[in-house]
Amino acid sequence: MSQELEIEFKNLLTKEEYYHLCSHFQVSNQESVCQKNHYFDTPDFHLKEIKSALRIREKSKGYQLTLKQPVEKGILEHHQRIDSQEASQMLEEGGLIQGEIARLLEELKIPVEKITYFGTLATERIEFPYKNGLLVLDHSTYLNKEDYELEYEAASYDEGQAIFKQLLSTCKISAKKTDNKIERFYKEKIRRTLL
Repeated sequence: MSQELEIEFKNLLTKEEYYHLCSHFQVSNQESVCQKNHYFDTPDFHLKEIKSALRIREKSKGYQLTLKQPVEKGILEHHQRIDSQEASQMLEEGGLIQGEIARLLEELKIPVEKITYFGTLATERIEFPYKNGLLVLDHSTYLNKEDYELEYEAASYDEGQAIFKQLLSTCKISAKKTDNKIERFYKEKIRRTLL
């Protein structure tokens, strides 16, 4: 299992802002890489209650099970490589495969036997280096909805925040409070169940 501290800044974009940024940085959708995030929680949202998230990320390189936990400045991610059979087992049968992430969840008193698959968010992602970090343009689809997002991943919170604010200002994009992908996914899922 590996761990990493993720320090990222994000801002939802309109479709027009997204394509303006693509033009500004001279990138196109043909450079995007597709990734799918398959989200899991218990039916009682035990993970959501502690502001954590569990997902399988599916990319061309394979599958990775990730537990995200909040820390003071950023998100601590715990990664566990899994194979296609283990991913299929979780997607089709629910529950959690054995390993370090299951052990971490048990320590947090999360009933791992109740882990359930909630759905998938697919993202076309364009990423490239930008001022000591990584700039990401995402076009995501989930639950018959789509959104556009700008992310900046940095090694330092303060430096990253300053660079991100300057980028928004330079490109004349208003800062918006932006939930992370799993929060947006869950809000849409809950909204649809209330209809």
